[in-house]
Amino acid sequence: MFSIRAVLAAGCMAALCALPQAGAAADTPAATSSPAAAQPSSAAPLPARPRIALVLSGGGARGLAHIGVLKVLQELHVPVDMVVGTSMGGVVGGAYAAGASVADLEKMARETNWARVVADRPPRDELVFRRREEDLLLPSRIEFGISRNGISTPPAAASNAALEMALNRLLPAGMRDRPASQLPLPFRSVASDLVSGELVELVDTPLFLSMRASLAVPGVFSPVRVNNRLVVDGGLVRNLPVDMARAMGADIVIAVNVGTPLAPEKELGSAIGVAQQMLQILTEQNVQRSLKEMRPQDILVAPDLTGVSFLDFENYARAMRAGEQAAQALATRLAPLALPPEQYAAREQLRLAAPALLDVALPLTRLAVESEGDINPRILQAQSGLVEGQSVTQEDVLKAAGKLYGRGDVARVESAVVDAGEQRTVTIKAVEAPWASNRLRVGLELASDFKDSNNFALKLLHVRSNLNSWGGELRSTAQIGNARGYGVQFWQPLGAGNPWYIAPQLQYTSSAMDLFDQGRRSARLAYNGQTAALVLGRQFGTWGDLQFGVTRREVKGKLAIPADPEMPELRALGTTQFVQFRVDTLDSPGFPTRGVLFDATWTRDTTTGSGETAVGQSSITGLKAFSRGNWAGHVYGEWARSQRGEAPLNLGGFLRLSGTEFQSVSGRSIALARLVMARRIGSLPSTLGGAVRAGFSLEMGGGFDQSERWKASKFTQASSAFISVDTRFGPVYMASGASKGGESTFYLFLGPVW
Repeated sequence: MFSIRAVLAAGCMAALCALPQAGAAADTPAATSSPAAAQPSSAAPLPARPRIALVLSGGGARGLAHIGVLKVLQELHVPVDMVVGTSMGGVVGGAYAAGASVADLEKMARETNWARVVADRPPRDELVFRRREEDLLLPSRIEFGISRNGISTPPAAASNAALEMALNRLLPAGMRDRPASQLPLPFRSVASDLVSGELVELVDTPLFLSMRASLAVPGVFSPVRVNNRLVVDGGLVRNLPVDMARAMGADIVIAVNVGTPLAPEKELGSAIGVAQQMLQILTEQNVQRSLKEMRPQDILVAPDLTGVSFLDFENYARAMRAGEQAAQALATRLAPLALPPEQYAAREQLRLAAPALLDVALPLTRLAVESEGDINPRILQAQSGLVEGQSVTQEDVLKAAGKLYGRGDVARVESAVVDAGEQRTVTIKAVEAPWASNRLRVGLELASDFKDSNNFALKLLHVRSNLNSWGGELRSTAQIGNARGYGVQFWQPLGAGNPWYIAPQLQYTSSAMDLFDQGRRSARLAYNGQTAALVLGRQFGTWGDLQFGVTRREVKGKLAIPADPEMPELRALGTTQFVQFRVDTLDSPGFPTRGVLFDATWTRDTTTGSGETAVGQSSITGLKAFSRGNWAGHVYGEWARSQRGEAPLNLGGFLRLSGTEFQSVSGRSIALARLVMARRIGSLPSTLGGAVRAGFSLEMGGGFDQSERWKASKFTQASSAFISVDTRFGPVYMASGASKGGESTFYLFLGPVW
């Protein structure tokens, strides 16, 4: 018989033999008597997966190719462990590191209004009404700030409003103010110190500020202050920051270079072209240094972006497709880096942001509006449209902050929303643009029919805003040329944020007026006048204005052609009461593609002196703009009537019965209708202007005496063909017009033509 001790000993030995040997794999079979099994395992532990960094370069609109590269990496299941980006690479990379999906990035590229993002100011139909008035007075965009330190220009060609709104919408919920080092994926972006020229590595900077600073392209977007340093686009010092990825611990770098290549010699014929080339040389030099730092295991993706320029955001689909094709061409090198589908899906689940919570409206229990500068916070609060007690969504807060850019004197708006249960606290801070409260606009106007009607003017518009706590403003105008004059208006709201205002003004003019007899020029009258006016008005949001006013004027005139020394000087004194209602939602004063322009005016005139003057006048004008695809245009109607004298608005000239002489059609009543259509055929560089269009007009109108019946036979039919160019000095038109039964005429215009 076996003893119990012997049985236990045998069992223990059997159990020990059944255990895997130390260092062997877990699935190693039980040891056998073979010599090989008796030797210790020589297999080394499997190496850890290499850490992969994605480095995305700057390149403006070309940077949208990064989205196509990310799409291919996702399809191949290639993991990304860290992201480093510059400029547009910082925007795409920052959003991806924060948890945005590739689909989110594609949606951003498709739905962002890029024309607004790179515009030199907020869209015109988002400006306050006073700023829109300035566009009608002088449509030039040549503007300067005046201070004790001299004359300065706006710090960038583009405003911040649309850009910052787009970035806010791109970032996943809760990620806007999170430090860049605390995202689901480690992220770094690069900026350049505008003062010292040093590289600024944005590590613990809030994500939104990090992306915004890296994208501050000189001459396109305004600089940003980060930790008391004024910084701009990082592409000037490190457009492809491979070294930063290596410092973060990357074993393999996937670098995507979308930088703009150097321009050929034939494109360097202008000062702007040379300046752009100099900046590009600096960028290309640091890119070449970064490329030399790449190792054999690193992968360079260089999309073919021929035909996509730095600001060519309309070609977003082409850019994304180029990135996708370039990454697919490297699939054989990328595939070994891939993870099994289930492992990749698990990583993506950790990276992707949680679905955004429904943007629920909550009661606004506290609203704090702050101002850095001379703008009264109470005015800003009224213009934001937010009121304590109302229910607001976070989108409402973004829109309210965006409204403040429409003032035209705000450089930056910051907003923050804090929720506590069912209560919401909102803080908005507006930073006044240092150049905008005392600014001067310069413009040229030219009108010629290459015959007897040739007019030229150099115009100045000066605005001094925020003169007092209620937002008083002084506007001065001056011009020299065929007509000379100057004027000054003091605009004073009747309280901080109050829509009612008063506006006293003085004006002097000196000009000449041609007189016509049956459509033929018969004489020219030279005159000068002084006017004093007092207006009580009310603004309706940003879209409309109602005025009640009284004007006192003195006019002196003398026949200039034919000269008659014995003819006495004409002199008239008059007082006019008027009511005027205006609506202006046009997106452009040069060639509008959306919006409405409407004016209804009634005047009553009591005049003493020589000459006959109308006692009562009424006029209505309306314009509705539209667009579809590359086509845009408008329909326009005008009617005016006076009880005595000639019509208050004469007709004649381009788009006002093209082919007839300027102001050659008149009567006690006038009527005009026209249709304008034009197709976009190109565009100027953003530093010079905008769209180039070719189009035509169809017009019909006429002038009638008071007792004359309106008949179709009395209306003149006219048409024109034109090329229009949107320049920074204003719209330029080159046209040919003809009226039925009349002569054809060529026109050249610089300035407003409506």
